[in-house]
Amino acid sequence: MGLLLFLSSGLFLGWSLGANDAANVFGTAVGTRMVRFRTAAVICAVFIVLGATLSGAGAAHTLGRLGAVNTLAGAFTVALAAALTTFWMTRLKMPVSTSQAIVGAIIGWNIYAASVTDTDSLTRIVLTWVACPLISGTLAVVLFMLIRWLINTTNPHLLRLDAMTRAGLILAGAFGSYSLGANNIANVMGVFVPENPFGDLSVFGLFVLSGTQQLFLLGSVAIGVGVFTYSERVMRTVGGGLVRLSPVPALVVVLAHSITLFLFASEGLEHFLASHHLPTFPLVPVSSSQAVVGAIVGISLFKGAPIRYRVLGEISVGWITTPIIAGVVAFLMLFFVDNVFDQRVHQDMRYRIDRIVVEELARQGVADAGLDEIAGTTFANGVKFKRDLETATTLAEDDIHRVIELSRLGHWMIDPGILAEKIDTRWLTAAQLDALRTLADRRYERSWLMHRELAATSPDWSERPPAAIHRSWNKELAAKLVFLDRVFRLERRDEP
Repeated sequence: MGLLLFLSSGLFLGWSLGANDAANVFGTAVGTRMVRFRTAAVICAVFIVLGATLSGAGAAHTLGRLGAVNTLAGAFTVALAAALTTFWMTRLKMPVSTSQAIVGAIIGWNIYAASVTDTDSLTRIVLTWVACPLISGTLAVVLFMLIRWLINTTNPHLLRLDAMTRAGLILAGAFGSYSLGANNIANVMGVFVPENPFGDLSVFGLFVLSGTQQLFLLGSVAIGVGVFTYSERVMRTVGGGLVRLSPVPALVVVLAHSITLFLFASEGLEHFLASHHLPTFPLVPVSSSQAVVGAIVGISLFKGAPIRYRVLGEISVGWITTPIIAGVVAFLMLFFVDNVFDQRVHQDMRYRIDRIVVEELARQGVADAGLDEIAGTTFANGVKFKRDLETATTLAEDDIHRVIELSRLGHWMIDPGILAEKIDTRWLTAAQLDALRTLADRRYERSWLMHRELAATSPDWSERPPAAIHRSWNKELAAKLVFLDRVFRLERRDEP
């Protein structure tokens, strides 16, 4: 019951996303009356669940790097703040971005917990907010030109064209729903991944659902419920409020939106592009609202169709204010949950530069005389530590974050009991399990020391060279190490 209470805010956020963002997939189809709302809702819900469960892990890692919310109570509060912001915007019939809401809420947590915000991840996400509508608008123009050429070449009968457009809207909507689930489930459940309470689950002996997949399955079901219960109002706004679209441009908008979301969510596409030495798209949860509005504006500008700039301005204001509102709401709610309900919304982090950190930094090619000025001092929060590093050293931003990660203090122990009860043997290789058993009862003051000793015990705990063929292995290894850090971390009351 307590677990469901903590996850309820994520489910509420999922419901809000379904109520709001389903409009971006089927809004133009429903708005042009080519597809009935009930048909659109069923298709959308089913494919959102499939996309979230099968392909949702890719974009979740970026949110984890932006700010690792390290308690369930904190994750609950962050998700609830984002959900309330999204719900309020939905009540105003505004197709806002849940991506922006959750990013704003995470930054609010970072400020409250005095945790360092990963500026590289934040910059990458913000840049996608700019690139997403531009890419979608460009795709819409290219697709419209291609489809118009096909229609002029084949010259189909009007009734046949109508039937083909209707079928295309349904197929594109299914693809868009899959992409929406794959990309935006990170917004719903991403903050719970560091404190994921689920272990691997065998389903009738046929296949295994990982803990993350179970988390995403719950969130996607909540999205589906939101689609059925509350999305029709926003569909009407997207389908006809910004610009009046005929059926063929409506199909183009759905296709452009769906492809854009897929580009930023597919690990398979990333691996394919990297293996052929082509530029890859960052796996980040982009705004489906921005993708669909960008497509509508792009095709409207190309056709010279009138755009309702007042509606576009209102939507743009919503995009700007959403992360700010979510951040403020998250900060205030965290203070309330922490002080009124006495729930730990963050774990205290301490940092110290000592000899072992300096040696590791030297091994990685990082050195600065200014590090000696603050060596031996224990810092109670990451923000002050980062500020002092920036004052005392001339290190680049990436190197400062490396120092912070290596200097983080804590207590970890490879507990044989946890190893037997909470570690799914099907997820780890035999060599990885043997290494953990070999190091049972070992204690570490820094998690990276545990990682290094595991790698020295077995090559299966070592990161492979940064080539495209090893990307999947390295990503899965990182997920395993994050899991070990969580389950083997000693609470302060258990520390020696």
